[in-house]
Amino acid sequence: MDDEEARTRLLDAAEALFYADGIQAVGMDRIRTESGVPLKRLYRLYPAKESLVTAYLERRDRRWMTSLREAVSGAADPVPALFDWLADWFCEPDFRGCAFLNAYGELGPGGPAAVLDVVHRHKAELRSLLSDLAGPGEELLADQLLILVEGATVVAALDPGPAPARRAREVAQRLLDTRASAGG
Repeated sequence: MDDEEARTRLLDAAEALFYADGIQAVGMDRIRTESGVPLKRLYRLYPAKESLVTAYLERRDRRWMTSLREAVSGAADPVPALFDWLADWFCEPDFRGCAFLNAYGELGPGGPAAVLDVVHRHKAELRSLLSDLAGPGEELLADQLLILVEGATVVAALDPGPAPARRAREVAQRLLDTRASAGG
């Protein structure tokens, strides 16, 4: 097994375990066992748990944002498409809410700086995408969409399924309709 395969196996195991059980509940030995990567190589590739958590969140961010961007960029009406994408995500069998909010909630504002940086960058990137969807000069609408996305995600974490995304989509549509009827 080369380093690239070891990295992939470690990140796959870390993502599954951290997302399902939490960052603090999962030790490096458990990741080693699940991945089949020797402990010495694990620590050579990721010298501290913080570096593995950071890499897991960075990889998840890239995959999540890429998938979301693809869903809205090809849609005739991107805001409803956003919430349809969320509804599909909320129905995934292993859905456990937002990995970034989970990490922040678990580690708190005093958590490892590198991990918190990934969390903040992810949320800024999501906010930027929503700003693009809202359009120029629509910063308030972008903030409202962000609250709807985050709120639906938290509600779905407690009660998985498409309903929170559908309700958030209805609210988003009302916001868009109100803005359209007001002329902006």
